Amino acid sequence: MPEQNTRVRVVIATPLAAELCDRVAAVDPRVEVVVDQELLPPMRHPADFSGDPSWSRTEAQQARFDAMLDTADVLYGIPDVQPAALTRTVDANPGLRWVMTMAAGGGSQVMAANLSAEAHQRIVFTTSAGAHGIPLAEWAVFGLFCGCKELPRLQRQQQAHEWPTRIVGRPIEGSTVLIAGLGGIGQQVAKRCKALGMTVLGVKRQVSDVENVDEVHALDDLDQIVGRADHIVLTLPGTPQTEKLVDAHLLALAKPGVTVVNVGRGTVIDQDALVDALRTGQVGFAALDVFEREPLENDSPLWDLDNVLVSPHSGGLDAKEDARICDILCENLRRHLAGRPLNNVVDPGQGY
Repeated sequence: MPEQNTRVRVVIATPLAAELCDRVAAVDPRVEVVVDQELLPPMRHPADFSGDPSWSRTEAQQARFDAMLDTADVLYGIPDVQPAALTRTVDANPGLRWVMTMAAGGGSQVMAANLSAEAHQRIVFTTSAGAHGIPLAEWAVFGLFCGCKELPRLQRQQQAHEWPTRIVGRPIEGSTVLIAGLGGIGQQVAKRCKALGMTVLGVKRQVSDVENVDEVHALDDLDQIVGRADHIVLTLPGTPQTEKLVDAHLLALAKPGVTVVNVGRGTVIDQDALVDALRTGQVGFAALDVFEREPLENDSPLWDLDNVLVSPHSGGLDAKEDARICDILCENLRRHLAGRPLNNVVDPGQGY
């Protein structure tokens, strides 16, 4: 716990608007915000934490940036969203005590830095979990509607100026959705699905009751219940335990024509297996906001399959995202100054 008069030096390591920097400084008189906008890349859109890729620092600017990072008690953002830059900063700054990552799944970035056990003992890493829950849940439900109401078919017919016989869509109400991952995003998805009259199944690592979820099962039991679902929504983080969890075997166990929506991490799905299932119709429709490798390769079959919706990892993006993430930092600063545990702490053992 910081002493009563100890200042906490928060260094802004990723693009953040001046008014939001002021919001951080206003948390407490002990908070000192250090930011040099000249050393941060211009943002192309809200929450563009990597910034314009055509921008770069001069050698002198990079030296100034590194020197600024090396004075931080708290880092807002992983520098340049690069694990190697985080490694350098952690090694160079023994006074660093807390790093907030911008991504809800920022634990994967921390793990990619290959930090020492000593670093993980010294430094708390937190994420922006909660900032993206509502927009991602909205996008997931949008994906369910696209599948049930046959959006690709409607688009094809519109482009062909074709007025067909009436299209019979599948109802959302009364259908069953399986949500894999019942953290903040999964709970928001469940809330909306329940309001639409759906039966909601869910899987998580440790079984416990979750509001708006009719049945909660262990993640290890996914293959036993997947066949009951008309729709699968994935909100899982990318970890060794979840890598290619949705593979050819699991997809074969699903209902024929199932809708798959992924707003978690692309590595959760075996992408080749998904392509095969989409081609055969075992998966009727897929709405994908994330992919195994991003950007999605130009030669990926997913671009050309007419039962796929490709979104460039922007399902959680809206104009207020920066402010929501900043508010998570501000709340954790209050907790830090009061000696209370921080929210959204990364578990190095789990990777999220």
